[in-house]
Amino acid sequence: MKVDAVFAGGGVKAFAFIGAIEAAEKKGLQFERIAGTSAGAIIAGLLMAGYSSMEINRLLDELDVKALKDDRMSLLPFKVAKWVNLYFRLGLYKGDKLESWLKNILANKGVTTFGDLPQGALRVIASDITKGQMVIIPDDLTKYGIDPDRYSVAKAIRMSCSIPFFFEPVKLHNKVIGREPSYMVDGGVLSNFPMWLFKDGRQGGWRRPVIGFQLSPRVDERPGNKVRNALDLYKAVFETMMSAHDVRYISQEHAKNIVFIPIKQIKATDFSLSEEEKLKMIELGKEKTNAFFSTWTI
Repeated sequence: MKVDAVFAGGGVKAFAFIGAIEAAEKKGLQFERIAGTSAGAIIAGLLMAGYSSMEINRLLDELDVKALKDDRMSLLPFKVAKWVNLYFRLGLYKGDKLESWLKNILANKGVTTFGDLPQGALRVIASDITKGQMVIIPDDLTKYGIDPDRYSVAKAIRMSCSIPFFFEPVKLHNKVIGREPSYMVDGGVLSNFPMWLFKDGRQGGWRRPVIGFQLSPRVDERPGNKVRNALDLYKAVFETMMSAHDVRYISQEHAKNIVFIPIKQIKATDFSLSEEEKLKMIELGKEKTNAFFSTWTI
């Protein structure tokens, strides 16, 4: 059975997607088109390149996620250098190692640019903070004077993963004459879970079934934000900003086509995961996806 799929952002929590994909494979599902944001974009890209759940598990298991925290060289003391990089480079870490890793593993499956994939098969979400708008890649690249078929898939996913202040933004050079370059950050800033992406407005429905994989509880099960000080306020504002659009959409669709995988104890940027924590997330993803399929109807 062919379906479209959407994978939410969630940083290192994305290990849960491995178990979810394994359950989907055993169900006999084939992903025809896939969209994702941030870590979900990584999973989407690997799946569309042809990696199976077993292969993705091996790749992520071999990956030293701590190595993705690539500092810039500096003669300043480490703690001082981090704040200098944050101020002048707009991020604590470069993000180059993430892009290089993606480029290599995608190339192993013959995927370098979007032209190597079926048209419309992969879409990732990024946020253009220069223009103040959401960007769907590769669809919106023509607005920047860029040929989508010649654009790097690894670069696009790297954009979608640019967690604000954690990774440096990606500078997208606009090839339209007279246009300024844009700073691109994590797609989750504007849509962390783009379930709306595959809806066909012309037909008023869906071309085929769409299944979403979300790394959080159902909307009505989410705990509220406790605001006790300015830091709590900032965090609550940021989390509300990232989820408000998607929460409203999920509510309207009654969440009947979404696999909710609630991971509460691990943060998106916790790059010091233990093997036990990884395995627990994988098993939770498999468990929640199997439970979803036991009641899911088209």
